[in-house]
Formats: sequence, C-alpha cells, structure tokens
Amino acid sequence: MTDRVISPADPPDPLTPRVSYLVFRLERYIRSRLDEALTRHGVTTTEYMALSELRLRDGPSSADLARIAFVTPQAMSLVIRDLERRGLIRRDPQPGAGRVLRARLTRKGLSTLRRCDRSVDEIEAVMFAEVDDTARKTLAESLTACARALRP
Repeated sequence: MTDRVISPADPPDPLTPRVSYLVFRLERYIRSRLDEALTRHGVTTTEYMALSELRLRDGPSSADLARIAFVTPQAMSLVIRDLERRGLIRRDPQPGAGRVLRARLTRKGLSTLRRCDRSVDEIEAVMFAEVDDTARKTLAESLTACARALRP
C-alpha cells in the first residue's frame, strides 16, 4: 500500500474501477444476500439494521434510527411500529423529553436478532473466504474512516 494521496486533479486509471464503484457493487451483492437470508427469519434488511442498532445503542429514538438507516423518519416510524407490534422491541417515554419514545430490544427481539446474525455470519464467511484477518481488519478500519469523512 502506498502513501500517495490522489488529488481531485489526478485522473483515475481508466482500467481500474474506482473504489466508490467497487463499494457500491459490494453493497448491492451484500444487500441481495441479506434480503434473501433475513426473509427466512421474517425480518427485512431495514428491520435488521434497526434491531442491530438497538443492540449497540441505549434507546435511540425513531429519528435517530432513521438517520442511521438512511430512511425517512416516516419510513422508520412504520418499521418501529411493526417491530413493536410483533414484540421485537418496546418503546418507553424518555423522562423530560416530551413525546420522545426510546426503543429497546425485547428478549424476543434479541433472539430474532441472534438468528439473523448467524445468517449474516454465513454471508460474511463467504465474502471473506480469501481475505486474511489483517486485511479484514484494515478494510473495516478504512471503511469506517471513509464513512466518518462523508458523514454530515
């Protein structure tokens, strides 16, 4: 790996795909596999993302989850309502925050999430079959830095 910084004035090599293009293609492949695998558990990819975030964060609001999942607050509101109706999450009022409700996983939600995680683990095992642990860690760190740089 080189430390050469590519300036916006440097034209990309026309025979080498742009990294952003490769990331987009990978995202599409992953999304297709996720949609197929999660459907077997009765969960959409957006629902899986919301459940995963609820495991990581203590009681985000629907608006917080919408920003994280790149969907509108209205769309996330429908997702949250459905997850709550199915008993996968519960929502509790946040003291002193007016009408803000904080979502949390239920036992059933955590169990569902763990089953989904096993399917995601299988997808990642295939994806990383030819990638060693060092490269995988570097990739994760690099993608995190790229996402952080583009975050509004």
